[in-house]
Amino acid sequence: MISSTLSQFKIPTLTAEKTLYGAAKSWMVVALVGQWAFAIYILSLYALPLVMGSIEKAGAISPAQGLNSNINFQSAIFFAHVLPAALMALSGLFQLIPNARKRYPRFHRYNGRVFFLLGLSGALTGLYLTWGAGHRLSDIGSLGVTLNGILIPITIYFAWRYAIEKRFGAHQRMAVHSFLLVNGVWTFRLYLMGWYLVNQGMNGNTLTLDGPVDIFLSFACYLLPMAMYEIILWGKRHQHVGVKWCVAGVACFGVLITFIGVSAAGMMMWYPSINAILTAVL
Repeated sequence: MISSTLSQFKIPTLTAEKTLYGAAKSWMVVALVGQWAFAIYILSLYALPLVMGSIEKAGAISPAQGLNSNINFQSAIFFAHVLPAALMALSGLFQLIPNARKRYPRFHRYNGRVFFLLGLSGALTGLYLTWGAGHRLSDIGSLGVTLNGILIPITIYFAWRYAIEKRFGAHQRMAVHSFLLVNGVWTFRLYLMGWYLVNQGMNGNTLTLDGPVDIFLSFACYLLPMAMYEIILWGKRHQHVGVKWCVAGVACFGVLITFIGVSAAGMMMWYPSINAILTAVL
């Protein structure tokens, strides 16, 4: 009786493909939570004080340079750079969800166009604020974000071109790289706060973000996710089981560092800033 009952239960088989698929879904969930938390952070820190007319109070709390109540070209560029990031954080990740692309193709097309336009705007305004307006903490510490801003228009162009040519495989590849690049600053915050959390403070960092770890993370925040994505694509094409398991391990590592980063940024940056601005403005 017991043996026949136990025989009815099937132990799920864990394969590299299932592990990779599970890691991808887990990353989507963690990233979505982190993106929406970042959007709430941006809206609370910049949009709410702008609406309430309390830019000076926000300026005392904000880590960004260029936030002021003067109505001029540079302040307009600043808000044109910062506020669209909230819109991209709220809807950008839906571009990567396969079911959303299949079930809502029109939303995918229009949301993708908006994301590309906002991404281009963010890249160009970011480069201007960094080098034109001089809103940078250090020259060498700004090289990573500068390369990030240069690569964004390039990948967006190819993603758009491949979509026009109906080369959807190449389009998806470039679109994912565009997404990773556009979210480079977001990922930098995750990596930096995660590094602080693991080390229980600064280690190889400076207040002007030009320490060896700061410089490394300023490049790794987009180059590492892009490399991991290419490894995953290569692993999916490979037939060797050992290779697939290694790639699944890379994907799980990506989930882990994203989870640590989102948790650290939420505890150390986003929640304290949101709480402080709400207390000051409301």
